[in-house]
Amino acid sequence: MELTGVTNKYTLEFAKYLNQIGKDIWIRQVIIPGYTDDETDLLKLKKFIHTLPSIKRVDLLPYHDLGKFKWENLGLEYELSDVKTPSPEEIERIKTLLDIDEINNKNNDDNN
Repeated sequence: MELTGVTNKYTLEFAKYLNQIGKDIWIRQVIIPGYTDDETDLLKLKKFIHTLPSIKRVDLLPYHDLGKFKWENLGLEYELSDVKTPSPEEIERIKTLLDIDEINNKNNDDNN
């Protein structure tokens, strides 16, 4: 909510609905240091992911500032200007914490 100004309540409800109707789900989680990399929050995400059998893939998307110039061109403050791109080691740590390889490999095995 800190970044977007809204709760993710409806996103989570929609994921549950997709699971109920048997639709395959891909989770794409943006990793923003200082915002979305808190271990407690990531463990909540892991718990949620494991409640939905329809989740077929989980991707981590490391934050980058490639769109920063758009904000500057509009004369707007870019609130993430001090945020650095997460290191490959940090992404690997989060992948391990969330068991992403296990989820993705399991679902690849199911498709073979």
